[in-house]
Amino acid sequence: MAWALKLPLTDEVIESGLVQDFDASLSGIGQELGAGAYSMSDVLALPIFKQEESNLPPDSDNKILPFQYVLCAATSPAVKLHDETLTYLNQGQSYEIRMLDNRKIGELPEITDKMVKSILRVVFHDRRLQYTEHQQLEGWRWNRPGDRILDLDIPMSVGIIDPRANPTQLNTVEFLWDPSKRTSVFIQVHCISTEFTMRKHGGEKGVPFRVQIDTFKENENEEYTEHLHSASCQVKVFKPKGADRKQKTDREKMEKRAPQEKEKYQPSYETTILTECCPWPEVTYVSNSPSPAFNSTHNSFPVAEGNGSPTHQPEPVVPVADNLLPTATPQDAQQWLLRNRFSPFCRLFTNFSGADLLKLTREDVIQICGPADGIRLYNALKGRVVRPRLTIYVCQESQQAREQQPKPENGDAAANTFFVYHAIYLEELTSSELTEKIAQLFNISPRLINQIFKQGPTGIHVLVSDEMIQNFQDEVCLVLDTMKDDTNDGYHIILK
Repeated sequence: MAWALKLPLTDEVIESGLVQDFDASLSGIGQELGAGAYSMSDVLALPIFKQEESNLPPDSDNKILPFQYVLCAATSPAVKLHDETLTYLNQGQSYEIRMLDNRKIGELPEITDKMVKSILRVVFHDRRLQYTEHQQLEGWRWNRPGDRILDLDIPMSVGIIDPRANPTQLNTVEFLWDPSKRTSVFIQVHCISTEFTMRKHGGEKGVPFRVQIDTFKENENEEYTEHLHSASCQVKVFKPKGADRKQKTDREKMEKRAPQEKEKYQPSYETTILTECCPWPEVTYVSNSPSPAFNSTHNSFPVAEGNGSPTHQPEPVVPVADNLLPTATPQDAQQWLLRNRFSPFCRLFTNFSGADLLKLTREDVIQICGPADGIRLYNALKGRVVRPRLTIYVCQESQQAREQQPKPENGDAAANTFFVYHAIYLEELTSSELTEKIAQLFNISPRLINQIFKQGPTGIHVLVSDEMIQNFQDEVCLVLDTMKDDTNDGYHIILK
């Protein structure tokens, strides 16, 4: 019996001792960590973690945005998880976009009881088409004279003031609105996605567009230039009733999929919420809405010489290269990053001036931004221009004839001959690209150029093909002449 009584006492003592030793060991660990020689912030500052940190979403992703725009059209069910939503629209149909004020109490007090300005535009989603937006829109204008790509349905809209549509910007509208009042704007998109696709064998796949809204507040001069918020969504536009059929087709395809396959796709939502994005860069160009005139006496295009002539229409204003200057302030540097699509790194370079950014080496930028974006940012900082694959110089034959006629009797003819050539830069080395560049140079529609010929031996006319252009010598000088096509209103181009 004594043995039986002694065993519980021994166990209790041992257990009590173990508990004390364990508590002491934990307290020691806590003291050691509390007075440690490093912290997690120091660890995250190590170079091996910098790339991972740059890929994290900025703090602004989790904050409530001042405005929210909701497009009242259902999203497609055939979009995979983590991909951007896609919404189908019918051509010419009015769709509501609700302009919602999400500001907290006391946020942005400077716009309280004041108007803000929103610019709404339909732009290309593909980067390749964004670079050639002017040419694409001008081509659409020639096919659809008098039409617009984007219109406001003003009678159905609520709360918008002073709506405007610039006749030279077919894809843009703007208006004022009061965030404290109910505002809904109804839009109509008149182009369809397949109008900007290349004709291929058998079928066409429409290009996606973006519906983007940029909102601005007044500055000290009462001009709406201070950016507040931008958001956009991806859409495709079909012929009337086509969006409804496409939505039904996608829904039926998803219903036939296995349950585990359905989990890889997003559900279809009744409305489309525009997500925050960078403001769209303002590119100003002069649109040549009148049809191009031809000089019937000389049978040639009216090309300007020197600083222009009365018959020459103004050429599109080519945006100047946006190079970051060393004198740029941190605010200017932030705007430059936004314009050049480096918004994910604005937080990292908050206090960097233009000189600070330009001092970064290639290795520094890659370490901060990662390999892909780092190389892109480094090239943008250095303002590197890609050299064209082929450069040719062209001059009108009629210009040469006019300048060669008057010759001084006692002078050197070669010394007094001055020809004006125009440079054409080619990247794709195709006859269609050459046609577009010549049309752009002479301010005419590419559809008015039927064929391009190269004058060969004995004066024969050889049709210019892609293979011939690929064998052109770089910086070759060519004399250009035009010949009226008797079958239609077009022209043939002859290169000599």
